[in-house]
Amino acid sequence: MFISVIRTVILYVFIIVMLRLMGKRQIGDMQPSELVVTLVVANLASIPMQNTSQPLLSGIAPVLALVSLELGVSVLMMKSRSLRRLVCGSPVVVIEDGRLLQKQMKRLRLTTDDLCAQLRQQNIFSLEDVQYCIMETNGILSVLEKPHKRKPCADDLDILIPDKKIEAVAVSDGEILKTSLDLCGHSEDDVFNILNSNNIDLDEVFLMTLDGNGSYRIIKKEK
Repeated sequence: MFISVIRTVILYVFIIVMLRLMGKRQIGDMQPSELVVTLVVANLASIPMQNTSQPLLSGIAPVLALVSLELGVSVLMMKSRSLRRLVCGSPVVVIEDGRLLQKQMKRLRLTTDDLCAQLRQQNIFSLEDVQYCIMETNGILSVLEKPHKRKPCADDLDILIPDKKIEAVAVSDGEILKTSLDLCGHSEDDVFNILNSNNIDLDEVFLMTLDGNGSYRIIKKEK
């Protein structure tokens, strides 16, 4: 029993490292090759977990080979568009200038129900509102609404909006997040100066946000 737990922990850590090497993606954003590798890696890792008589290396070696192959193919795809099209496919236009392309939908085996469901997820409830719709290689729809249905932006209204810079979480549950501080262009000294000016100790902070202009918000821990 103890050996099974140790093997499981080792494989768990190993799989996390391998998936990190493959890059940060959600399941819905994965290309077909990445999804296949992820599923196969999970299956290979489960074999030595369930069967303690199986050498641990028999699960690790194939996973290493698969991840190495995936990384190699990814590098080649960056240099070769033809290989990328072969492995990942190409985006397909299903609505062009307001016209539904039925042949392309049949090619993708995309039903009208599926199309409308994905449009509704983007707050579009009528096909009449769509000018262009493209099925990306990861299966997600990219949609451009017709001009009269698009939300106006500041340029359209000739409005000058002040730049507040990016806002990031500077302190979370009494801990300073250095990566977030780098993102908004501040340092730990800036955080302590703000806290001192408000007579608040770091341990008392549940959440503190800070933007590039120095604007902040502090939420203290509940006692």
